[in-house]
Amino acid sequence: MTKYILKRLLLIIPTLWGIITLNFLIVQMTPGGPVQKWLESIGSEGSILQRDIEISKGDEVSIDAEMEAEIREALGFDKPPLERYLDMLGNYLFFDLGESFIHDKSVLDLMLEKLPVSISLGLLSTFLIYLISIPLGILKAIKHGSKFDAFTTTLLAVGNAIPTFLFAIVLIIFFASGTFFEWFPIRGLFSEDFETMSFGEKIVDWLWHLTLPVLSLVIGSFATMTLLTKNSFLDEIHKPYVITARSKGLKERDILRNHVFRNGMLIIISGIPSAIIGILFTGSILIEIIFSLDGLGLLGFEAILNRDYPVIFGTLYIFTLVTLILNVVTDLTYRAIDPRIDFEKR
Repeated sequence: MTKYILKRLLLIIPTLWGIITLNFLIVQMTPGGPVQKWLESIGSEGSILQRDIEISKGDEVSIDAEMEAEIREALGFDKPPLERYLDMLGNYLFFDLGESFIHDKSVLDLMLEKLPVSISLGLLSTFLIYLISIPLGILKAIKHGSKFDAFTTTLLAVGNAIPTFLFAIVLIIFFASGTFFEWFPIRGLFSEDFETMSFGEKIVDWLWHLTLPVLSLVIGSFATMTLLTKNSFLDEIHKPYVITARSKGLKERDILRNHVFRNGMLIIISGIPSAIIGILFTGSILIEIIFSLDGLGLLGFEAILNRDYPVIFGTLYIFTLVTLILNVVTDLTYRAIDPRIDFEKR
């Protein structure tokens, strides 16, 4: 197993390099860039330094070429693409992700600043999704074909069809707007007097602000995991080894706990890395916007809109690295649940 893990860890290097390189090439071919964004923003604010100002019938103002050259130099675009690419790879080896064009901060500092929000949303949502989905999926597999199974499947289908952001809006209208109830806050992660609270009060305040965002993510995401759990356990329940165990007089509870659960959970575990990454970094973008939560998802979205290349590349680098490491952790979890699995022989 040690040899296999070392191979997987070494494979992270070419995989990470390939993804970063492909993303760099795509961005270079994308029309419009940070230089154009800066010139547009300066032009809209009316603060361009101009060498030649020509006011015609359309009030057209020519942009100073020297200013464009200064902006290119300040952002590092005076260098050829290959040199910028090699500099980026060299810096990434030491986790130097560069400086944001927009926020005037290092990308790493920005990510660390936004990380608590995304971790709060991601971990709580993932925990609740699995806490609900696994027991419900197992119960649906045991009661397959019953009225309970049909009723819950209908509810899951409806929940899966409604977008997450729509759940968020409904929860705000009913529980935060004051139209019906005003039990929860609409914006932010903490109250204004958060710093003056005791430790216990801070925890309660933090959970109070996260209730509606987390519920929005859970309601919109647990249907798929529930059906996946049901199908996995339903497949195991009808396998010959279960029939043999029943014929030997073993109790149904013991069969489920000692045999079916271990095998049925393998496919569920395989989805944990993608679930964590999906909710932690990408799945909560709209939720962060709706509830004014300044997290990593919103940071990456704004970076794309503003052509903030260091943030785009930096977040992609960290997200990809975390995903690849979590995939290795998944394999270790596989082995812990079922020691019969031998990756080195595959």
